Amino acid sequence: MSLIVREGSTTLDFTFEDLMKYHGPNFPGGVAHGYTAMQVALPRLAPVVERREVQVRTAFRGPGGRDANEMVLRAVTEGQYTVAPELEKPERGVVLERYVWEFSYRGNVVTVQLRDNGFVVDEFIALGRKPDRTAAEEAHLTQLKLEMTERLLSRAATEVYEVV
Repeated sequence: MSLIVREGSTTLDFTFEDLMKYHGPNFPGGVAHGYTAMQVALPRLAPVVERREVQVRTAFRGPGGRDANEMVLRAVTEGQYTVAPELEKPERGVVLERYVWEFSYRGNVVTVQLRDNGFVVDEFIALGRKPDRTAAEEAHLTQLKLEMTERLLSRAATEVYEVV
């Protein structure tokens, strides 16, 4: 399923592949998180949103998620994208705590969080946060990113993110 938004009288349709062309190859998992979070949230805000009017707050810090939201919503350019550490949910554990997104549009607010279904693994979080990774660790992290991306995109978005 693609993401459909409006900019004035023009309807825009974005696929995951489109977002990856914009972002580049480094953080496909982050792009997949941003993409699936928007797939769940945006239809709950309106049948089709006016892209430059959506505000995004998230505990997610990765550049892939930021770029996904920028391409679809122009949220960074419009000053409507905020990394909000206060959205973290430490009670969900280190693996899940930052996968929270809040989307606002014309007075409506939808918050989504990653389901606890093994989409992100402990090893990915630990290795991703490790300073001074070796070349072998970087290669393994790249493989973990690709595996996570596949897990995220192989399921319906509503099986990946839930509205809270």
